[in-house]
Amino acid sequence: MITKWKSVGLAALLAGLTLTASYAEAAGVLTIGRREDSTTFDPIKTAQNIDNWVFSNVYDVLIRVDKAGTKLEPGLAESWSTSEDGLTYVLKIRDAKFSDGSPLTAEDAAYSLLRVRDDAGSLWSDSYKVIDTAVATDPRTLTIKLKNPSAPFLSTLALPNASVISKAGMESLGPEAYAEKPIASGAFTVDEWRRGDRVILNKNPNFWQAERVKLDGVEWISVPDDNTRMLNVQAGQLDAAIFVPFSRVAELKKDANLSVLTDPSTREDHLLINHAHGDLGKKEVRMALDMAIDKKAIVDAVTFGAGTVANSYIPKGALYYYADNLQRPYDPEGAKKLLADAGVSNLTLNYLIRAGDEVDEQTAVLVQQQLAKAGITANLQKVDPSQEWDMVVAGEYDISVNYWTNDILDPDQKTTFVLGHDSNNNYSTNYKNDAVKDLVAKARLELDPKKREAMYVELQKMAKADVNWIDLYYSPYINVSRKNVEGFYQNPLGRFFLEDTVKN
Repeated sequence: MITKWKSVGLAALLAGLTLTASYAEAAGVLTIGRREDSTTFDPIKTAQNIDNWVFSNVYDVLIRVDKAGTKLEPGLAESWSTSEDGLTYVLKIRDAKFSDGSPLTAEDAAYSLLRVRDDAGSLWSDSYKVIDTAVATDPRTLTIKLKNPSAPFLSTLALPNASVISKAGMESLGPEAYAEKPIASGAFTVDEWRRGDRVILNKNPNFWQAERVKLDGVEWISVPDDNTRMLNVQAGQLDAAIFVPFSRVAELKKDANLSVLTDPSTREDHLLINHAHGDLGKKEVRMALDMAIDKKAIVDAVTFGAGTVANSYIPKGALYYYADNLQRPYDPEGAKKLLADAGVSNLTLNYLIRAGDEVDEQTAVLVQQQLAKAGITANLQKVDPSQEWDMVVAGEYDISVNYWTNDILDPDQKTTFVLGHDSNNNYSTNYKNDAVKDLVAKARLELDPKKREAMYVELQKMAKADVNWIDLYYSPYINVSRKNVEGFYQNPLGRFFLEDTVKN
């Protein structure tokens, strides 16, 4: 199989040699290969890393997460204070400008937050409904009043989807135009977005930390096939690439021209289950799926031992992770009995897969084989990566492997999105449990850390009992860059610090 992969990749590489000019070779312009193209630059209308990881360097947030991914630090808000009752937050906005040279004010910050809360297209509204009012009490002072105290509130201000956008720009351009070529508040501006090909970023001279940025620009280039992407880095056609297949790590480490980068992550891969599709709405059927999948075998075969079996939607090492959460044993015969007891036979599922994603395809084959041992048929449907997410959101799947990385330090973000979110059908699984939803809301309001931890332990137990999805494994970020690239780093929440990257 390795020989076959290499021959396919070389064919693509040779074809690409005639297109060398399409890759930026200028000094100071960093080219990064990734699988999918962006979907939008409107921060409130996406929950995908392919968007957030790019616009985290196009937009800035009020409060940032540090490089280590362990604490909050000032962003566009240079300082903040909280009232004793936990209901009022006053943030001092630093002297900053948007990329068009207009001043960035507290009014822009208030507008951005209320848009996340109120816009019908916002995927993150539930996390911001705790905001009662957000007003600019003067051009440099943002005052936020909450309906109730909220333990994760400061952390939610660091969410890339709550980035500060230009109120005047959005109202003048309109959402569609702004989503194509936004007015930036971060280190880079969007010079051009060639759909299906690349996003071209230029250094933002008006960024408040412009002196920190060493690169002249960045190009995020879509190369869907994993092996082609790795070969392009080896050939020098790309400066860096993300999503290095586990199977290629050892080989790439032997290349003296490359640096293989393994960074701690909050990534969890899981099998999404569409509870709205027939028998998948029965808990016993979902339990049978969980018991029919050998997670250790997947970790060994697919991640080459780099991953660890997951037992919770909260990743290992993250706040309130419950290490003793239930892990159902691999038991295909037990799965068969559960299906029989539920009156289900000849269960046939549509398994949606991202074509060209080596790990996704390998996982699918293994899962298909494992489910077959429990009498479950999984029909594999490979689709272009750009289609896959839209199909998941539309509910056009039975099962599909996806992954999540935390965007904030607090577990409320993922918990809300996965277990307590109406507007996105709980990560498009259509999972429903009113008791879980209520506890998600209560955990957000609980300020006592011990009581709050107990709530999240209970949520992890309840999600596992219901099989909201199937936890598969945790793994690090694995990226690769040419040796002349320094500071190409991704923190545990996934943010690339391109403002500190250097291309020699």
